[in-house]
Amino acid sequence: MEINDYLVISMFASFILLLITGIPVAWVLGGVGILFVVVGYISDMYFGTITGLDFSTIGLVSNRIFQIMHNWVLVALPLFIFMGLALDESGIAEKLLKSLQMFFGKMRGGLAITVVLLGVLLAASTGIIGASVVLLAVMSLPIMLKQGYDKQTALGVIASSGTLGILIPPSIMLIIMADQLSISVGNLFMGAVFPGLILGLLYISYLVILGFVKPKKMPLIQDNEVPHEGSDIVLYWDLFKNIIPPVILILSVLGSIFFGLATTTEASGIGALGALILMATNGHLTLSKIKKICMSTMNTSGYIFAIFVGATCFSLVLRELGGDEVIISALHSISDNPVIVILFILGLVFLLGFVLDWIEITLIILPLVAPIISHLAIEINGFGIDNATLVWFVLLVAMTLQTSFLTPPVGFALFYLKGVCPPEIQLLDIYKGVIPFIILQLIGLAIVFFFPEVVTWLPSIAY
Repeated sequence: MEINDYLVISMFASFILLLITGIPVAWVLGGVGILFVVVGYISDMYFGTITGLDFSTIGLVSNRIFQIMHNWVLVALPLFIFMGLALDESGIAEKLLKSLQMFFGKMRGGLAITVVLLGVLLAASTGIIGASVVLLAVMSLPIMLKQGYDKQTALGVIASSGTLGILIPPSIMLIIMADQLSISVGNLFMGAVFPGLILGLLYISYLVILGFVKPKKMPLIQDNEVPHEGSDIVLYWDLFKNIIPPVILILSVLGSIFFGLATTTEASGIGALGALILMATNGHLTLSKIKKICMSTMNTSGYIFAIFVGATCFSLVLRELGGDEVIISALHSISDNPVIVILFILGLVFLLGFVLDWIEITLIILPLVAPIISHLAIEINGFGIDNATLVWFVLLVAMTLQTSFLTPPVGFALFYLKGVCPPEIQLLDIYKGVIPFIILQLIGLAIVFFFPEVVTWLPSIAY
């Protein structure tokens, strides 16, 4: 190996080691990039190597940062974050939970199924994992424990349902992926609809089967525990009127993108305005809540864009060292079969999800494997790079990354949930509770892998 190959490996090793220290990720990424520019410069000056790194490399970072901030697609990020936080403050989720609980009534596992359905609706209208997990936990966990649900099952349902927002559009992860690989956000959003719904159906199917196989885990609710508000007609009307507002908002945002009426950025503005209208109609539009939402939006957006800046510095230095060629040659050495290479990449992403957040993986790993995936698309299709194949691969990565929210030790959904659980709930209980749902996610991933039409069909009929 040449000096550049050693430096590429050392960069990745330094990044992983420094993460363990607890230093913020953005500082680690940017700091490692600058450190290795200095290492390469000193090596060229005093040891006669040719790494190609000097201080002009750092100057190029400023141009890359300007391009990021000039990207109109990324404007959608803070607006979708604002929309999600505003919906969480609107009180709609609480009304929906109550209506769905009444609708399912005494069905075994009905409350758990209610949490999954609410998770799907929250995912399609908010997309903020932390907010969804906390909201579902606060609203449903005390009720589920009171009704005698197995605590590990209850915790697993809440954590997994809350993570659906990272996949079901509008998803901020898909926006970042589309930007990194220059893919249409609309295509990714449409491609993600059925995989997200498949995961929801897998969760519900598992809960129904579990109710029959192990009824003690989800006991039937007694008559006096079922909330009643009049006749069945009143019950159906209550569910209808509570589910219509978020559905209209979802259709106005995603429909405007799917039918070409608005760009992703414009649709995010529609969503933000619609969330404010829903807050107002529910009597929750106050100055203090608006201030809270704006501050949370600023903090979340700042966190994401800080990682953007750090990852830009890191990836620029890595590419100057020939990191792309190192990764491509390594993947080619594994196998000439494109399917095996894709499976290896997905396995690598799955393992990295145990120790890295999805943002770092998306901003660092995905751009590095993009060239090899483009080449594999030619091999798979035989006639050129097929955009549908790239969309299919990105959705496979997205589904794999979703598991990173549930896999210890850095599964963020697990820590969001632990933060609002009663003291008697241990982190180990949460770990055990999510294991069946991680398996279900891998089953969903296998379905999408073997049946690409699940992803490619909807974009193909739309455009």
